[in-house]
Amino acid sequence: KGKCPEDGWDESTIELFLHELAIMDSNNFLGNCGVGEREGRVVSGLVARRHYRLIHGIGRSGDISAVQPKAAGSSLLNKLTNSVVLDVIKLAGVRAVTSCFVVPMATGMSLTLCFLTLRHKRPKAKYIIWPRIDQKSCFKSMITAGFEPVVIENVLEGDELRTDLEAVEAKIKALGAENILCVHSTTSCFAPRVPDRLEELAVICANYDIPHIVNNAYGVQSSKCMHLIQQGARVGRIDAFVQSLDKNFMVPVGGAIIAGFNESFIQEISKMYPGRASASPSLDVLITLLSLGTSGYKKLLKERKEMFSYLSSELTKLADNHNERLLDTPHNPISLAMSLKNLDETNDAAVTQLGSMLFTRQVSGARVVPCGSVQTVNNYTFKGFMSHANDYPCAYLNAASAIGIKKQDVDVFLKRLDKCLKTFRKEAKQEKSINDTSDANTATEQLEA
Repeated sequence: KGKCPEDGWDESTIELFLHELAIMDSNNFLGNCGVGEREGRVVSGLVARRHYRLIHGIGRSGDISAVQPKAAGSSLLNKLTNSVVLDVIKLAGVRAVTSCFVVPMATGMSLTLCFLTLRHKRPKAKYIIWPRIDQKSCFKSMITAGFEPVVIENVLEGDELRTDLEAVEAKIKALGAENILCVHSTTSCFAPRVPDRLEELAVICANYDIPHIVNNAYGVQSSKCMHLIQQGARVGRIDAFVQSLDKNFMVPVGGAIIAGFNESFIQEISKMYPGRASASPSLDVLITLLSLGTSGYKKLLKERKEMFSYLSSELTKLADNHNERLLDTPHNPISLAMSLKNLDETNDAAVTQLGSMLFTRQVSGARVVPCGSVQTVNNYTFKGFMSHANDYPCAYLNAASAIGIKKQDVDVFLKRLDKCLKTFRKEAKQEKSINDTSDANTATEQLEA
């Protein structure tokens, strides 16, 4: 049926299925006589077993989605994976999606592929409208495709950084719609930035007849991010949305899903990919989804939401204990941010030092963002880099509740963060005591003099 099974398969069933696919590839035929330059020959038995002897990869030289006659098993694997992934995207909330394919590149290069496909439709265009998000790969995806990013600064609403719709529309009018390749928006992001106003951007794109590409990097795991894409496509225009395999399905880095609402356009993107491609990302995600089933994936999505609420409440308590606060970012369903105002005021280097302390204590993924850092990426200078704004009011620490997180992860993180912050407070008190003693001694000396 080309759908993800409701109940996951056991490992022996999955392995049997993969072996059945593998014996359909010509390199595994007993009497095969190969005289071409690419015959699926593998020297190492370990490498062959690692890939379940599915050596030919996917696609043909002219189309990554095409069927390869001498690799019927690998081709079937490719078709089934795309079909199962489409089913899961619908399950996660984008019910109107019509087509998708797994591409063996991470999110940034997959976005580049989308932009290069649009180049043929809009030959005069040279600009991409991009509401700012301080993440290098999505910025470089536009540069690599040969376009000029037009950075739209975010608007501060309370603690949240939100899309400046007026600035987007003003820039479209100033540059001329025909000169703009697309609007490049974002759903999943680090707080205090929140997902772009996708519905409003989709309407603007429809009104000006401008394509709209969405960076949905780790948004499949969030019902809110998926709802925004579904609604954006319903009320306006979304041409394609791109998501990572590793972040959403817990497989090794190296693959992404390009999906959309117009099957012919998604096919155009797949045909833009030059040559055949590695089957590893498709194999990894198919094995994972067959082992989970829809019930297993739904369970993971539910647990992630529960852990987000738990992380939020516990981080609020910890922040209060240290005279800080959890920033109010209700529109961000995955990432949280805790202010580091007192730490920043105490010692300029303390914020960065906190990040180092957490890393050496085996806390990975937490981002510590100081005020006022400047970074140049491809000749474009970002002020306040990592904070998604030129001048965010305070330094802060990020933590995310992503799919697969456990209560133990949250508890250990909070315990180690608490210990680090207490160390800083203790050092600050000692320094104050030394300064007070020094001031007192100076005053006594002056009186005696």
